[in-house]
Amino acid sequence: MPLALLALAIAAFGIGTTEFVMMGLLPNVADDLHTSVPTAGYLVSAYAIGVVLGAPLLTALGSRVPRKRMLLLLMALFTVGNLASALAPGFGTLAAARVLAGLPHGAFFGVGAVVAARLVREGRQARAVATMFLGLTVANIVGVPAATLLGQHLGWRATFLVVTAIGLVAMAALARLVPHVPLDDRQSLGRELRALGDRQVLLGLLTAVFGFAGVFAVYSYLASMTTEVMGFGQSSVTLVLALFGIGMTLGALVAGPLTDRALRPTLYGSLGALALVLVAFRFTMHVPWAALVTVVVLGAVGFMTTTPLQMLVMNKARHAPTLASASNHSAFNLANAGGAWLGGAAVAAGWGWTSPALVGAVLAVVGLAVAATAGLLDTPKGASRVVAGSPLGEDRERAEVSPSSRASGS
Repeated sequence: MPLALLALAIAAFGIGTTEFVMMGLLPNVADDLHTSVPTAGYLVSAYAIGVVLGAPLLTALGSRVPRKRMLLLLMALFTVGNLASALAPGFGTLAAARVLAGLPHGAFFGVGAVVAARLVREGRQARAVATMFLGLTVANIVGVPAATLLGQHLGWRATFLVVTAIGLVAMAALARLVPHVPLDDRQSLGRELRALGDRQVLLGLLTAVFGFAGVFAVYSYLASMTTEVMGFGQSSVTLVLALFGIGMTLGALVAGPLTDRALRPTLYGSLGALALVLVAFRFTMHVPWAALVTVVVLGAVGFMTTTPLQMLVMNKARHAPTLASASNHSAFNLANAGGAWLGGAAVAAGWGWTSPALVGAVLAVVGLAVAATAGLLDTPKGASRVVAGSPLGEDRERAEVSPSSRASGS
């Protein structure tokens, strides 16, 4: 694999850390800014709003910007947003800084996925994209627990200063390791918008909204499930979240090769497995050791959906995949918000802390139904080649690797 993928993974590690660490820092932030924990919870939503708005907007604005320069600009914006978070004097400015930090999230992964797919030979594109996503999963194993611990001992501002430093390291790695990737002369905003309107692309985005919402219906309340149902103490929450992150990493490692081999079957299988594991979790939650095993499996099958969904929209967008690729991350964040809301609604209705698992199972089944419908509606020509091997069409562009990047192994 090219070393350029390492630079993308480092950036993904920083993005994943800042996205999820706020959940563990809410009590510290609330205490320091003299507000309640539920009110501080809006800071999580603020980041998600930034992702949803920024993915299509920044991708559209940067449609004619060279890929490498676009990645550097997006990572610079991410770094500024986290520095602003660290220096924010009050709740309002911190919320605005979180929106700013979230703006480049979807666009970076959208552009990064296209770049990753162009850096490798035919038939290995999904593995390349999954490698970039490994940075996101490792963030949940190492970055989020470490950043949370740092914030608890040195203050939440120290956490965002460290993430700012990660952003600077990622920018240096991108500048050094990512080669020049030429733009298609025919690429335009109008072309990207037309590709985004493709029926198969829209169904892929809808699959992401429902399918991945099943994951976040549970993940959003995993800390409470750990203490209220599994019977573990508060100190065990970090361990349980890390186990979920380990599962995510395993899922990413498996999803790449499977998606390269057979995209739609991998998507169907992961969504079906997700529904079954969520139903099982409703019962294994009451048995501590079984609950921990299920958390790992849940993370694995949940994250296995991301690579085939990413490759599907890129494949179906053909010669203009960037906006569709970025919009997929808007769909994931809508899934985050929607899954959390529906899971919370079940708990608020008095159905107990195990109910989000069943809500998640229903959402996964809906996602599977949308995916299956898309497969049935696909044209025979498209259905015969729905694989990850050529997401950019017949005249797929190759990266122009500089002598220095060849020397570094990229």
